[in-house]
Amino acid sequence: MATALLITTTDLKKFSVLNGNVDNDKFIMYIEIAQDIHIKQYLGTDLLEKLQSLLPTDIELVGNVLYKTLLEIYVKPMLIHWAQVELMPFMAYTISNGGVFKHSAENSQSVDKNEIDFLIEKERSIAQNYTRRFVDYMCENSELYPEYLSNSGADVNPDKTSDFGGWIL
Repeated sequence: MATALLITTTDLKKFSVLNGNVDNDKFIMYIEIAQDIHIKQYLGTDLLEKLQSLLPTDIELVGNVLYKTLLEIYVKPMLIHWAQVELMPFMAYTISNGGVFKHSAENSQSVDKNEIDFLIEKERSIAQNYTRRFVDYMCENSELYPEYLSNSGADVNPDKTSDFGGWIL
């Protein structure tokens, strides 16, 4: 089964700091990476595949209103910000036959690594916030989504915690 992305490139451009003129080919793989690494970890295999199977049109059917709500209110914001976490370290670079190149515009100033790291951590914080909301919602409403608890075998079981580390004293 081909991987159906839960957000579009338009979603990422519209609801993030990503410039609308950026070529979709420059970042679409980071949506897939974020979906595979982060979103699958919290949805689990079965719920992710259920949402993917409903896209693009079946999600609009009356019987799928709960899945549409889950996707629109919880999953899309998570994925948008996790995609930016994955994308930001690489946006200034292109790899081609001639090597690896760093881009800069004539009337711009490139930022240093500390500034990029700050932006990545800011996006990570936002993504974690949306992830906590999703986990809280699923803890209260998991019975509405049977796929959330139906994983078996090699499936990824959803992470039902939203502890992102740090020191606990």
